Amino acid sequence: MPKKKKRIWPLVLAIVLALLLGLVVLFSVALCSLDDTTTTTTNTTNSWATLTSTDHSATLAERYDPNDTWAIYWYLCGSDLESEAGFASTDINEMLAVNLPSNVFVVIEAGGALKWQNGMDASCNNRYLYNSEGLHLIEKIPRASMGSVDTLESFLRFCNEQYPADHKVVVFWNHGGGSVAGVMFDEYYGNSLSLPDIREAFSAVSTPSKDNPPYEMVGFDACLMATIDMADTLNGFARWMVASEELEPGLGWNYTGFLQALADDPGIGGARLGQAICDSYYSACAARNMADEITLSVVDLRQVDALMDAYHNVGAESLIRACENTTFFSDFGRAAKKAQNYGGNSAWDGYSNMVDLGDLIWQSGSELLPEHGAEMLNALDRCVVYQVTGTYRDRATGLSCYYNYSGDYYDYMGFAKLRGDDPFRWLYFYELTGELSAEGIQFVQNLAFIYAPEQSILPRAVESAESDDLEDYPVKTTEDGYAVLDLGPEIASKLTGVYIYLASYDEVTGISILLGRDNDIYSDWDNGIFKDNFRGVWGSIDDVVVFMELTDEADDYQLYTVPVLLNGEEYSLSVSYTYDTHEFEILGARRGLDENGMPDRNLQQLQPGDIIEPLHYVLTDEEDAEFEQTAVGSLTVTEDTRFYETDLGDGIFFFMFEMVDVLGNYYLSEVAVFSVEDGDIYLYQDDDF
Repeated sequence: MPKKKKRIWPLVLAIVLALLLGLVVLFSVALCSLDDTTTTTTNTTNSWATLTSTDHSATLAERYDPNDTWAIYWYLCGSDLESEAGFASTDINEMLAVNLPSNVFVVIEAGGALKWQNGMDASCNNRYLYNSEGLHLIEKIPRASMGSVDTLESFLRFCNEQYPADHKVVVFWNHGGGSVAGVMFDEYYGNSLSLPDIREAFSAVSTPSKDNPPYEMVGFDACLMATIDMADTLNGFARWMVASEELEPGLGWNYTGFLQALADDPGIGGARLGQAICDSYYSACAARNMADEITLSVVDLRQVDALMDAYHNVGAESLIRACENTTFFSDFGRAAKKAQNYGGNSAWDGYSNMVDLGDLIWQSGSELLPEHGAEMLNALDRCVVYQVTGTYRDRATGLSCYYNYSGDYYDYMGFAKLRGDDPFRWLYFYELTGELSAEGIQFVQNLAFIYAPEQSILPRAVESAESDDLEDYPVKTTEDGYAVLDLGPEIASKLTGVYIYLASYDEVTGISILLGRDNDIYSDWDNGIFKDNFRGVWGSIDDVVVFMELTDEADDYQLYTVPVLLNGEEYSLSVSYTYDTHEFEILGARRGLDENGMPDRNLQQLQPGDIIEPLHYVLTDEEDAEFEQTAVGSLTVTEDTRFYETDLGDGIFFFMFEMVDVLGNYYLSEVAVFSVEDGDIYLYQDDDF
């Protein structure tokens, strides 16, 4: 780098530092005994050599008597998906395009929308029958919340009593929010079904059976519901589950595609029907250029008991290792950040706190989970018999699990209610609070007594990085012009991530514009040394610089969210970066999670003529000024619109390292100041301040 440059106002830097910190804090959201059949220990042979791959071809080839009857019980909560976009009406029309044989029929209860685009009466719940003779209105019943246990129970009882069949399929249609938020957001009543609610409704009308479950399949045409907790909820009630780990586009399942497959061959087995749902869904999404981030999987619920045993064992192993050395949390947290996760999980889009179960184990590796990681992966492989995935979800393994990305204790409490006396419950409580509860300590002592009697395994306090140690952490400048964060291995071991924030500063107007958060740095975790890679470029749409927030880190690609006004309304663009091609791609636009934790299914593709106004966070140098979200710049989408890095030009740029510890706390380093003049990049040295 060339010579040192002149000094920047220290007062301005102090203001920017304080307010950048305030912004980050604002956006960061701030938990029994093992039975004798469980096996966990910390001193046995590494089990990862036992990884297997299951051949599901025989399962997918299973057939039934083609004369058997099939009933699809479609629990259709229209909500804003219907009232604003007509997606439910579209799917009903897809169903009507199929001529059903006499032994296949669909029973529908439709409600929960302020308006139906097809003219259906929105003042009540409507029950329909669609069969070989067409569509028939069975009855109108008083309006009731589709997010209520009583409404679901009533529908299931009505179907079982009035429209029984040899093979019964229940389809939930609406928004989904994952294990904690649940599914079926009713637009009138503002509530939704939790997983215990769903179990309660099924239990009220049917008796669970491992060998002969009352339902052939339960499917979720909804976001984020392919979770291990959902599979456990349905255990004994259905033979198969079909659901998505990731957000679904608004178009959802292709009802023409899979109903036609059933109509053509009523002898189709449940697994093959699930395969038809997946394949037709993928084809419909791909035809509309919406398949890049999709997932859909077919889960064999007969395998759930073994899966839950493996999940329990991995949780127990994790808890023991965390008690032995609390750096486990930072290692596990870094694995979770690298693993594919679903629903956004950022301060900008909200947190579903769902991560791919298999990828989390893979990223943790044999060093972190040597005893039961392979057991978990093998059980998962036996459980998921088929799946489809998009380009940026190619490491999806079919089921997700809970991980508290947000650091939100109250969200954790929702998870804790699902899990009962489960090791993951105590593990995440330990991570979030820094200590184990009395019940958690008893749990650990039971583990130690049963599986490691020669050891006294007692939990130690989680050693999170202290704010006094990390806040305003010094940034060194090297002779060759790099900004370096030298934390050392001990402090680095307490962190789950190190990132950078970048802001531009206009000396004439005194305005700072926050450009966003990225991981474009050189990282040496073993030694705790992190070095800048500032190149004077940033993400843009057609040369209009945007704010961009890193949301997903993978080995072969990264995903970003970009807040914008799209035709005057607030949206987030989903943007990918692929390492092989070194190119960005705009995948679509969505709104963030709503106040109920439900994500926006309506992924919109940009169209020529759309107006995009990038939203930035702007700060003036006035006393007591605060960052304000403001539209900066504007562009009109064309057929050639694309996302790429653009030259930021000459100017002053504030660069800060962000450190995230095991408890979800965020800290910012000192500001490193770069200037760009005629394409040359200068770094201000320490004595310039």
